[in-house]
Formats: sequence, C-alpha cells, structure tokens
Amino acid sequence: MVGADDSTSAQTRNWSADFVSRVEALAVLETLNADLLSNNSATLTLAHWCDIHHLAFPATIKAVRVAQDKPVSSEQRQELRVSPAEPVRYRRVQLKCGAVVLSEADNWYVPSRLTPEMNRLLETSDAPFGKVVQGFHFQRRTLSAKLLWRPLPEGWEMKPATANTAMDPMPAILLEHRAVLTLPDGTPFSEVVESYTSKVLGFPVP
Repeated sequence: MVGADDSTSAQTRNWSADFVSRVEALAVLETLNADLLSNNSATLTLAHWCDIHHLAFPATIKAVRVAQDKPVSSEQRQELRVSPAEPVRYRRVQLKCGAVVLSEADNWYVPSRLTPEMNRLLETSDAPFGKVVQGFHFQRRTLSAKLLWRPLPEGWEMKPATANTAMDPMPAILLEHRAVLTLPDGTPFSEVVESYTSKVLGFPVP
C-alpha cells in the first residue's frame, strides 16, 4: 500500500507546525544526512530509509529517467580526470519508493570506464546507477553536502522555545549532495548531484 501524495504533503507540513516538531525534523534530517554520508550507495540507503519509515510497501527503489541534458563542465572533467575530447554521458533520474519521489539525481559518467552491459542498462533501462555499477565495489567521495532547510533559526539553542518564531517554511528540496564515484584503485567514473525532497519526511511526526 502506497500513501497518496496529498497524505504525504500533509505529513511533511506537520514537521513545520511548532518548535518541538522542528527540533524533531532537524534531528531526523541530520540522521538521514549522516546515513547518506557514511554509505557508498545512496540507492541502498534510501531503500533502507523507505523501509524503516514505512513510506511504501514494498520498500523498493526505482529510478525513473527524465529526458534532459546537461553538458559536463570543465571543472567536472577535471574531477573525472578526462580530457576535453573524452565522451561523458549524462543521465537524470528520479529515485522513487513506491509513488514517492525521494530524490532527483544528475549523473555524469565516463562510458569507457564501464562495462558494455553497464552502458546498455544505463541507456535502455530505469535501473538506479548504484545498482548497475554495484559489481565495481565502488567508493564514494563526497565533494559537498548541503542542508537546504534550517528548521530552526541560527542561535535557536540560546533562546527560549517561545522566542523561536521566525522559522523558514519547508522547501521542496531539503538536502543536496555532490559526490564522485571511484573504482577501488581510485579512478573516478561518475559524478553525481543528488537533491533529496521533502518526501523523505513523508511519515507522521512522532
């Protein structure tokens, strides 16, 4: 059984309802952030998150491809250690658990560093990138991790709870991670930018 979008939206709004709810939201977001930073596969991390928070049944992550193109930048080529002439492909997906979009991912990858079967799957299927390249036993090097929503204002811990009234509403995107995936020998083969939506909090406030 998958919760409807309206139900999920109502639940995410509840995280902004009052001071205590926002403290809890901050704690939950920091937990998710730590889980993502301590694991090489964001796909597996989201599958576990979906499962333990009952966001969908079964808690299976599916990548839905989005028809879009973003040229690789010169900075990204340096991070991927490829020449200006080396082909770099782009893939954008939404990672969904059931009907819930938990993240959107922009992925630039070097096809010459993948197997023919991996390239075929990336071009013709909706399989998550992490699952396709899982056989590489890759490592993830985080370039940046940004918390895009501050449930509580700066210095909230030095004020009484009743004073913390100027609080930002919850945006559509809560976290953004940028990382490079490398082979065990350190060779980079992919750069990804992951944007985690407010639906990661789409379960009832404690």
